Amino acid sequence: MAITRHKVRELAFQTLFLLSSNNINLEAALQKVLATAKITEIPDYLYFLVQGVWHNHEQLDQQLSQYLKKNWSLQRLSRVDLNILRIGLFEIQQSPDIPAKVAINEALKLAEQYSDPQSKKYINGVLSNFVPVS
Repeated sequence: MAITRHKVRELAFQTLFLLSSNNINLEAALQKVLATAKITEIPDYLYFLVQGVWHNHEQLDQQLSQYLKKNWSLQRLSRVDLNILRIGLFEIQQSPDIPAKVAINEALKLAEQYSDPQSKKYINGVLSNFVPVS
């Protein structure tokens, strides 16, 4: 059965949330999430997203922090929102075959599933700063 890119992003989010919440390594987190989803093989794009975001999270955080609301810091964001922002920014910057607006839309879908309505607007506002004006 083919897994949609949206499902891959959802699995990436779940894996990154697990990594940021527990003392667990990347491979173990991936295997745990895949076992829960009853998926036996790691899709290439899932590995690309998880590994890319996890190993570059400090750089992503530095870039994201420039566009947070006044008097806000990354520490004030929920782990849910922070991981969604990281995935969205990573896709915008590192997935040239995915238009930036699609990456943002996918981040907003994750926010609808896992966060609250205010977060969706906030995530959209922050990630929109990384879309080149055409």
